[in-house]
Amino acid sequence: MSAPDSTHAVPVAPRPGDPDITAELVDEHGLSPKEYERIQRIMGREPTFTELGVFSAMWSEHCGYKNSKRLLSTLPTKAPWVIQGPGENAGVIDIGDGYALAFKIESHNHPSAVEPYQGAATGVGGILRDIFTMGARPIAVLDSLRFGDLDSGRVRYLFSGVVEGIGDYGNCVGIPNIGGEVQFDRGYEGNPIVNAMCLGLMKKEELITAVAEGAGRPLMAVGARTGRDGIHGATFASEELSEDSDESSRPQVQVGDPFTEKLLLEASLELIASGAISAIQDMGAAGITSSASEMAGRGGSGVDLEMADVPVREPGMTPYEILLSESQERMLVVAEEGREDEVHRILEKWELEAAVIGQVTDHGRFRILENGEVVADIPALPLTEGCPTYERPGEESEEVRGLREMDLSEHLIPRGDLVKSFLLVLGSPNVASKRWIHDQYDTTVRTSTVVPPGGDAGVVRIRGTRRAVAATTDCNGRYVYLEPGTGARAAVAEAARNLVCTGALPTAITNNLNFGNPLKPHIYHQFRESILGMKEACQVFETPVTGGNVSFYNETDGRAIYPTPVIGMVGVVEDVDHITPQGFQEPDHRIVLLGENTAELGGSEYLYVTADLVAGPPPRVDLLAERDLQRAVLSMVHKGLLASAHDCSEGGLACCLAESALKGVEGGLGISVRLEDALPPVAVLFGEAQGRIVVSCAPDDERAVLEVAESHGVPARSIGTVRDADHRFSVTLPDATLEVPLARLSETYEGALPALMDSPTPSSD
Repeated sequence: MSAPDSTHAVPVAPRPGDPDITAELVDEHGLSPKEYERIQRIMGREPTFTELGVFSAMWSEHCGYKNSKRLLSTLPTKAPWVIQGPGENAGVIDIGDGYALAFKIESHNHPSAVEPYQGAATGVGGILRDIFTMGARPIAVLDSLRFGDLDSGRVRYLFSGVVEGIGDYGNCVGIPNIGGEVQFDRGYEGNPIVNAMCLGLMKKEELITAVAEGAGRPLMAVGARTGRDGIHGATFASEELSEDSDESSRPQVQVGDPFTEKLLLEASLELIASGAISAIQDMGAAGITSSASEMAGRGGSGVDLEMADVPVREPGMTPYEILLSESQERMLVVAEEGREDEVHRILEKWELEAAVIGQVTDHGRFRILENGEVVADIPALPLTEGCPTYERPGEESEEVRGLREMDLSEHLIPRGDLVKSFLLVLGSPNVASKRWIHDQYDTTVRTSTVVPPGGDAGVVRIRGTRRAVAATTDCNGRYVYLEPGTGARAAVAEAARNLVCTGALPTAITNNLNFGNPLKPHIYHQFRESILGMKEACQVFETPVTGGNVSFYNETDGRAIYPTPVIGMVGVVEDVDHITPQGFQEPDHRIVLLGENTAELGGSEYLYVTADLVAGPPPRVDLLAERDLQRAVLSMVHKGLLASAHDCSEGGLACCLAESALKGVEGGLGISVRLEDALPPVAVLFGEAQGRIVVSCAPDDERAVLEVAESHGVPARSIGTVRDADHRFSVTLPDATLEVPLARLSETYEGALPALMDSPTPSSD
């Protein structure tokens, strides 16, 4: 929607001490000359310094989605089970038995690159608030992380700080961490990616939305006081970093307090249940500015806010600072008239503050006062609906095209001993056990976690029912870099496979779209093609997009990250008896491969660790075949045929089999597998062909498993047998054999990441 021109200018006197508006100041606020001219037309005059700050925040990429909104509007968002789609704090779906699930994923990339501990911690705090402002109690968090290679001392510093920040904040609030993903690649050297996802549970009738309506209703700030931390955080998140960003951007990083967050969570849910408020919104990016203007925009109303009434931590804060502060653990609520004292009592019970700072109006304006004097007066709707949106020119990079078209045939020939290559891939940070990481998280608090981190997807039981919800985050940035549409389809497909492997029906997604500078044609090309690929996959799988986040400008000194459209997918398990483990369960069980091996090696972990190469076409994605595979596995699960199931992804079939063996009962089980493929051994063992799942079953159920696969048109074959713990890991091919003692596999898989983290910091860092 385009912003209407102002029909009349509302005069506002410049505030004493505020700087004059210059072209340089406008540029510092991240606004182009044309955007500033648009603001002047809307206002009918020159904006004040405070008004410029408000527009800067609301028209930033982080809040206004100006370079992504048009493409995002093409994604499928509706389904009979979708209660709330994009546009609110979180998406909400119906999961049966009268329950609804709120879920969303958000990024905190830029803050984490500058101050990793606080950046990650406040990222967790922000996503928790997005969930409980919907009326849902958070029941689980996940995280999707990307870093450069661990041979860099700086990367290890960032990684340790992020993991510690995630763990400390979530543990203190008491929300279990049930999974996620971590990937390491030089493509993320300058910019770590820190995405946090949260799930929340509520009864359907408990849903509340952030709509400010009803002239005269009081607006109240609740929770922590407002300080000077995080000012212009939204604008900071909408610009590239540089080598000097660490020090210069540190004041724009918020500081979190998880103990206050826990109190705010309980107070907010009690407020919602009391009926004393009609709306609530987190003061997240752009703080009071975004929460007040977005609530007014949704309600078609206006707001008056008195800055002198906002509880602050520091004396002398200006309206500009108060409006744009991103201090954590704060909410803006619309109270019912006459019930302000009730809001105060509830907040006091939880040792938090509440203050009336304004009211809802019917004048349709975002009006800011300081001791009764108007310091900003802006038409409300243009702040949220009038942000200019763009479709940028997009063109593929010649460099990437050259990498994709590279001949990889020489890499299909084994480089020396296959066992050595296998252990190198299995022990790489992207494949090896992440136990070292998730052992720092509380994964079982609240005692509803059924499948903790380390499986294909995390699973949480819904108490009082037979149901459970499963969730996963997935994306292979190398695939997206090499071919964005294929990579995005692969991300959605892998997320769905991970869910069905646990016994869950894929139901909906939230996405976190991490890209470089969209003003560069090759970056916009990556973004556009990724959206188109995601759209296609979601339509085929019937997994609507209920919301998410766009994080652009993930570049340092002009070098962008791999395009990384992370998929956060949720699914419903109808009966907890259907939950399927990843590891093999008993000796003599049969191992069945669903799907076909191929000779595709592009973008694989094998190429990266053996040849230091990211090249070739990524593996093809047949969406209809993927859908058939999902349906076949769920049918097997519901018939009680499977003892285990595991998606085949990074590291290929060899690593998939190793993980199922190592995560088997009693500390691991051996296997004896024979593969008769007429393909090079490297391709069979380490190729990352899509659409494959390894399952195991009792000998008596083997025929039934193969028959179910056949009935769904899914290629399936029995490839081997589970052995006892004393047996070796043995895979026989027509021209090669891979045989490793289980103890050596375990040592490689479990010890690789801690060993890398403990290595000395290079002096060059």
